[in-house]
Amino acid sequence: MSTAHTTRILLALTAACAFLPGTAHATYSSDSDTGIERLDYIENQRRAERANRLTPEQEKLLADVAAMQKHLRHPVAADQPSPVAFEGDDLTYDESTGDFTAKGHVDIVQLEARRFQGDYVAGNTVRGDVSVPDRAHVLQLTEGASRVTLDGYHINYNYQKHTGTMERADGKVGAYYMTGKRFEFYPDKIVVYDGTQTKCGAKSPDYHLSSEVAELYPGDRLILHNVKFWVKNKVIFSKKRHEVDVSHPMQNNFPRAGYDSDDGLWLEQRFEQNVAPRVTVGANVHVTTKRGWRSSYDLGWANGGASAALTYGVFEDGDNDWVKKMPSLFLGYGQRIGQSPITYSLYSEYGRWYGGGIHSNHLRYGISVTHDTIPLHGYGLDLSAGYSVTRESYDHSRVQGLSASAFLTKKFNDRFAAYAGGIYTKSSKENALFAYNEEDYSKVFMGGLSYRLGERDRIAIGTKYAVEPRAWTDVDYYWFHDLHCSQIILRYRSKQDAWKIKWEFTPW
Repeated sequence: MSTAHTTRILLALTAACAFLPGTAHATYSSDSDTGIERLDYIENQRRAERANRLTPEQEKLLADVAAMQKHLRHPVAADQPSPVAFEGDDLTYDESTGDFTAKGHVDIVQLEARRFQGDYVAGNTVRGDVSVPDRAHVLQLTEGASRVTLDGYHINYNYQKHTGTMERADGKVGAYYMTGKRFEFYPDKIVVYDGTQTKCGAKSPDYHLSSEVAELYPGDRLILHNVKFWVKNKVIFSKKRHEVDVSHPMQNNFPRAGYDSDDGLWLEQRFEQNVAPRVTVGANVHVTTKRGWRSSYDLGWANGGASAALTYGVFEDGDNDWVKKMPSLFLGYGQRIGQSPITYSLYSEYGRWYGGGIHSNHLRYGISVTHDTIPLHGYGLDLSAGYSVTRESYDHSRVQGLSASAFLTKKFNDRFAAYAGGIYTKSSKENALFAYNEEDYSKVFMGGLSYRLGERDRIAIGTKYAVEPRAWTDVDYYWFHDLHCSQIILRYRSKQDAWKIKWEFTPW
């Protein structure tokens, strides 16, 4: 059978496709002790929505799929190949052998929301083969799979075995912009040789990773072999093996820089290396113009709900309080209680701490419980409670007692959101030997709001009020600006008359 001039035929044909994890979320971090980080999730949702926004060609694909569904005579069985409609200037199909060819502006649309385009396509519907000897374009919006937009050459794909190859390809897979000399498709993974990966969508990305081999497992992990980390045209560092949890891809592998009133200009870089199964060694290199090196180092282990970490170096909280651990050992275990909305955590930390001219053997242990966010008339209610004991060798002090918090958050519209709540804790700066990671007072109220000015800018205010001495201890103002491949956060602490500005690449 042969036809010409834009002919459509329904055949059991599947185009070459890729299955990868969904969009990753790049986050804002408010760097606060006023609770305003409770609104960060709203901003992250907006960023995810912008990243997931359909392009015109993606919208057209969905429209074409909807049109195909209207013309189906019978429902398609789950164990049968998904039908496709394809068009071209010249189409041939042999019903006896299953061989087909398509020439001239070939457009193949699969019912499972995949598009396959090229100037010449050949294949066999019986064996499930698809071959494109020249340039081709692949688009995927299949439910349960990642969005894929790829351009490449020399495609050979078998839709029955879900295996194939693609040469010299580039495009976007989930949240990642990728290139590679060769893509290999398997039922459970994609392997990319001599390729690059980045979340920066610019034609000349501000940052990217390059690797000899990249293994991508849907919804699981991305493993890179002989990988280099690039900022523009400079290699920042390299690793033999780098693994990313693609379900929580929130790693900051690239430099961050900024200025604050206490430290002056600062530059920070995080390094991590897996040294054994579930064991990671890391270094957070931090240098400032006023205080010099403020780096920290860690050796961590995690398995299921259990974790352990040995740390050494300088650590600073959102209130600019710091401590030097020389070293300190942390142990933790956390699990959800059955099918309930409650999660508990057991923790302890013991180490030699230094701060404010004081050396002390610091021991803290306790338990905390949190309740999943409770919907409440359009608001979100977050509840938590805990009990802890803190011992110090310096003054033989022992601080113990309950802690509890309750917060309401509300997204009023696409621009405006707010939060309010309170914290009670027996351990505070009033009775703690070290101020690091401690509340100002035992009873505080917090509240704040965020307002979006435009697509890439928002302003916010975060406040803290102490019941005793009945004073506003913090009133902080923020400006968040989203650049193409990076973000800027400006913070002014009015009660302290202190400025802080942070610039960082979009988290990998």
